[in-house]
Amino acid sequence: MTPEAPLPPTPLHMPAPTGDQLKAARVAAGLSQAQAAELMGYPLQTGSRGGVQSRTWQALESTTDERNMQGPVFAMFLLLTGQHQDWVLAPRKLAGTGTAADAQPAQR
Repeated sequence: MTPEAPLPPTPLHMPAPTGDQLKAARVAAGLSQAQAAELMGYPLQTGSRGGVQSRTWQALESTTDERNMQGPVFAMFLLLTGQHQDWVLAPRKLAGTGTAADAQPAQR
């Protein structure tokens, strides 16, 4: 069994989203700000009413804050939430099994 040859890099158009675009994608995914932040590895804090919040995510969605999410990070968010217009994430299949359920992450 020989390993598959790696595919050449695929250039992707990955513009940085506006705060409104990021919020629309999060809402379309059915996620709260805290859930979206956790998915993407942003820090969470305890809110003033005892709930969990992410000030970083709040700033990224803000129309008055100068910070924007980087384009590649937004592309990953769209992939993880099944919203990317051109690509989907799918598990690798192990050779010979025909199923992805038994697949393990590729070893490097």
